[in-house]
Amino acid sequence: MRRREFIKVIAVSAAFWPIRAQAQQSNKMRRVSVLLGLTENDPETRARVKAFRLGMRDLGWIEGHNVQIEYRFAGTNATLIKQHVSEMVSSSPDVIVANTTPVMAALRPATTTIPIVFAVVNDPVGQGFISNLSHPGRNITGFSFIEPEIVGKWINLLSSIKPDLARIALMFNPDTTPYYDSYLRSFKALPHQSSVEVYPRHVRTTKDIDAVIAKLADEPGSGLVAPADAYVLAARTAILKAADQYRVPLITPYRHFVAEGALMSYGPDTSDIFRRSSSYVDRILKGEQAGNLPAQSPDKFELAINLKTAKMLGLSVRESFLLLADEIIE
Repeated sequence: MRRREFIKVIAVSAAFWPIRAQAQQSNKMRRVSVLLGLTENDPETRARVKAFRLGMRDLGWIEGHNVQIEYRFAGTNATLIKQHVSEMVSSSPDVIVANTTPVMAALRPATTTIPIVFAVVNDPVGQGFISNLSHPGRNITGFSFIEPEIVGKWINLLSSIKPDLARIALMFNPDTTPYYDSYLRSFKALPHQSSVEVYPRHVRTTKDIDAVIAKLADEPGSGLVAPADAYVLAARTAILKAADQYRVPLITPYRHFVAEGALMSYGPDTSDIFRRSSSYVDRILKGEQAGNLPAQSPDKFELAINLKTAKMLGLSVRESFLLLADEIIE
């Protein structure tokens, strides 16, 4: 080969080096860590993980082929959450998916470089996780869950079935969901037509739960809201048992509570949120900055009602109301 032709071959080969390097980079096994503030065997946990896996698969991310996804479960155990966060950050995954407020509260100060996508986290701006919804900034973005306005919707739905409704207790654990007190203040400051009194009830133990619901039973015209809260999910059995024992109408955001005996559920579809969160993981893995992706609110809400429970409580449900339900359990 003559010298001029040899130099030309070298030049052409060099031109392809960035392309080869880019192809090798795109074929590299990517790593995603997912931390849920729920227990591993909770039905809500399984539904969320399944939805995320399906979302990633539909976007071309196949576990064991081009992505490694590590799932961790911490429940409401603050010590375990911190341990998982420390281990995840030390392992430097490409993206972290964070679920529940306690998880995000532990993750936010732990890293400013690893991209974080939160999923099913309430009031991310109010809690200081992001600066604003349209441009979160830093290394964090994601998909929120419950907004303060939903309190009014819960009241209206319970009132539609229980016309004598006079008061509602919003029962939650202030350690895992500290924002509901401010939610109620915001709700009470809004002009609204409902004459139903709404007040917070803090619970941290099964004994607390039983005491709150037993007191409601002694006050005619009472109802109970068990809102979005990792503790509420963990204490599902105790809440449902007490609501049944004391015959108190219960509304919650979680559909599977209704399948197990709660009167009604209304809230965002958590599986849909987790599936949508996979789209942001995909975009970040392909090079976009988390802080440039606008945080999103839920766009799919579901209403479910248990007619057997309504009958047990002596409540009649109008046909027009049933037509609004996405699911009716008889």
